[in-house]
Amino acid sequence: MRSLFGLIFIKKKKKISLEETVALIQQGDQTLQNELIESYKPFIAKTVSTVCKRYIHESDDEFSIGLIAFNESIEKFSPERGKSLLSFAEVIIKRRVIDFIRKNIKENNLRLDTGIDFQSDEPIIGMSIENELSIEQHNKEIEEVQRREEIFLFQQKLQSFGLTFQEIIEQSPKHADARKNAMAIAKMIVDNKELLSYLYEKKRLPIKELEKTAHTSRKTIERNRKYIIAITIILTEEFHFLRDYIKGVIDD
Repeated sequence: MRSLFGLIFIKKKKKISLEETVALIQQGDQTLQNELIESYKPFIAKTVSTVCKRYIHESDDEFSIGLIAFNESIEKFSPERGKSLLSFAEVIIKRRVIDFIRKNIKENNLRLDTGIDFQSDEPIIGMSIENELSIEQHNKEIEEVQRREEIFLFQQKLQSFGLTFQEIIEQSPKHADARKNAMAIAKMIVDNKELLSYLYEKKRLPIKELEKTAHTSRKTIERNRKYIIAITIILTEEFHFLRDYIKGVIDD
């Protein structure tokens, strides 16, 4: 097995990128994986700290969650999706830490303040209004962090297709029927592995195939091209807030 530092030394003339290192790890280089995680512990701690809003030590539970999330991001990272490992890892780490905090609020905060196990079927009695409001406010703050991270990741995805968030806003179909039709085409792409693979590999719509499958004119598809790509990305990735926003139209 080649070590992380050995690879860097061997490739002095051609410096190996972080993404190339991850590719080697995904091929089974466990030693390289351990060394990469060790070298990025400061990044993990910093990312976790931005969520917790306090300095994080390696002995903290939140740091362990961040460590596991970073390892998860290494295993799931795919350069074809058009983002760097660190950008991808940052989102994954923050999501996992937020989930951990939210779980603790339910399992620990409520139990301590009320004396009742949150998992039981007994009614929660005696919780103060102040505590309810505190939990509600904390949940709102967590959701706001998640929403910002989701939009950030969505913008990165759009950039890999040569698009911007502002373009999608400005060029969205004005009429409800046109939006609904464009979303239906996007859902058709998501449900068809060949069409979806074409879109992500070529970074453009398979217009000829869509003309036949969606029974829609080339002109209509091209006019709504950017919007269709954006909706396809939302439906393909883990964009829960954005997906909820379009859910009513998709499900109609």
